[in-house]
Amino acid sequence: MVTRREFLDTLAVGAAGLAISSTAKSYGQIMGSNERLNFAVIGLNGRAYAHLSSLKANQDAAHIAYVCDVESNILARFAAATKQTMGYAPAMEKDFRKILERKDVDAITIATPDHWHAPMAILGLKAGMNVYVEKPCSHNPGEGALLVEAQKKYGKLVQMGTQQRSSAHTIDIVNKIHNGLIGRAYFAKCWYDNTRKSIGYGKVVPVPGTLDWDLWQGPAPRQPYKDNVQPYNWHWFRIWGTGEALNNGTHELDVCRWALGVDYPDRVTASGGRYAFKDDWQFYDSIVTSFEYGDKMISWTGASCNGMHTYNRGRGSVIEGTEGSVLVDRDGYEVYDLKGKKTGEFKVGKQTSTADLIGPTP
Repeated sequence: MVTRREFLDTLAVGAAGLAISSTAKSYGQIMGSNERLNFAVIGLNGRAYAHLSSLKANQDAAHIAYVCDVESNILARFAAATKQTMGYAPAMEKDFRKILERKDVDAITIATPDHWHAPMAILGLKAGMNVYVEKPCSHNPGEGALLVEAQKKYGKLVQMGTQQRSSAHTIDIVNKIHNGLIGRAYFAKCWYDNTRKSIGYGKVVPVPGTLDWDLWQGPAPRQPYKDNVQPYNWHWFRIWGTGEALNNGTHELDVCRWALGVDYPDRVTASGGRYAFKDDWQFYDSIVTSFEYGDKMISWTGASCNGMHTYNRGRGSVIEGTEGSVLVDRDGYEVYDLKGKKTGEFKVGKQTSTADLIGPTP
């Protein structure tokens, strides 16, 4: 059995795949309940199901006490899934602020739209709770800095979900790169391709009776409700989302930074636009970026609306060095010499698709 302290220690060092979970017939029947962490899962439409699955994986260490969402139908559906998965029914709550008032919650997990990530995480810390938040940790760099300061101030644990960091084969190949597998690694390129459709031009319509639109908007400037925002297209509006770069590009860019051993870039350039469709989508659908680090560089290319893959993959990273290259994605890795001849590989098994990694594609 994993103890409460051991679990906190695990969370502190970063089980980035959210390797936390619980099972119990009912809260009153939990044996040794003071050794379990009470969790509240907030924002239940997409990534929260990964939270549920992962909380299930460590069933002796955690208990899902609350589930929370501003849409009543989504809340009810997730609560039912939690009961089926965990064997007990969590309490349901629409307003996360009421959860923060509870003294029986040890940690919150956040899978809301991006504009809520940092404000909710900061409020959770202030309330004395540990926080797991999906990437990106903030809607903008300023909020990210505030979250870092809040963690230091309140002393609780914060973990952001960049799941490939906890991938065993990625850890393995990055360690090999650091130990000289391809000589001195100096350049990395990564990409993301998809075939997203147009979101059209939204019409102002009455807010669905199931949705608290005011609470959904939260800290963002108020907007009328349109019929092409929920449940996924908020990603493409600057007031709420962060575009494809932080929706998906952040994962592979993180692997590239990790492999090259770099931190903040000296220079960043980016060029792109909304080319595939004319609609309400406010971000680019095609973009090329460059991150320069003195004697190293990373590039990321995003193609949201064209599925022409790179290296026959919808997403991935190539790390180039003075003695060879490594291609790594969520299905494994391949090693090549300087002339492009494959010298080694590792496959996880079940292959993943772009859709598997990001949820529904409108």
